[in-house]
Amino acid sequence: MSAQGRKSIFITGAASGMGRATALLFSRRGWYVGAADIDEAGLGTLVQELGSENCFSVKLDVTDKTAFDEALAAFAEKTGGQLDLMYNNAGIGESGWFEDVPYEASMRVVAINLGGVLNGIYASLPYLKRTPNSLLFTTSSSSATYGMPRIAVYAATKHAVKGLTEALSIEFARHNVRVADVLPGLIDTAILRSTPNRSGDAPKPSEEDFYSNAPKKGMFRLMPAESVAECVWGAYQHPTRLHWYVPDEVVWIDRLKGLLPEFVRGRIVKLFPQLAPKE
Repeated sequence: MSAQGRKSIFITGAASGMGRATALLFSRRGWYVGAADIDEAGLGTLVQELGSENCFSVKLDVTDKTAFDEALAAFAEKTGGQLDLMYNNAGIGESGWFEDVPYEASMRVVAINLGGVLNGIYASLPYLKRTPNSLLFTTSSSSATYGMPRIAVYAATKHAVKGLTEALSIEFARHNVRVADVLPGLIDTAILRSTPNRSGDAPKPSEEDFYSNAPKKGMFRLMPAESVAECVWGAYQHPTRLHWYVPDEVVWIDRLKGLLPEFVRGRIVKLFPQLAPKE
């Protein structure tokens, strides 16, 4: 099946979490969805929900540039060469004290969270340039407002994504391609429970404990994946906004960090003393 004139979105990490929520939202609103993920089973159930006539799915390792190029080319055949919105969402995490995280694991985070985004941009840009009012959108993180301990390399990749977004929002204006990102806080997705703790100093909580202990208020309250999907939708409608925060209060970390980074560091230690224990 083809897009048949519908607007189109291509999403990485579409099989679960924020990517899946975004695919479902855009499909409900009449868009043709390209869904990419390494999780074939998750893609299969997503296609069942969307209907095969409403989507294109492909197993994709975002670190494989050739495969990424081929996936976008195949999707573009369904859309007449058009791409209204490219959503680079795939990402992984590793946690633990820096020296406890194996080098190879850290490099895998860099390869997916930054390298995969770069691959997505290179693969999608030709189609974005052909499409009026197109948008390049990427998942960054609240950890790109201030680097968080015990997820240091993950935070570094998300800072890189944020900086890349800012630079390309200026560069790609000459192509009439808009660029933006989302900086989510605590989102109810599988990555929260699947990210390995390489230091082994905290037991993995049960599902019940996880939900009962998750913050209920404040900027790090647990938010549904659909809240990010709504941001992706809002970003496409908004002509200029660069950074989207979920929840909105996360922006205050960015604002304070710009003026008083030492103050923000102190607040993080005070709020999460277990993250930086004294020797």
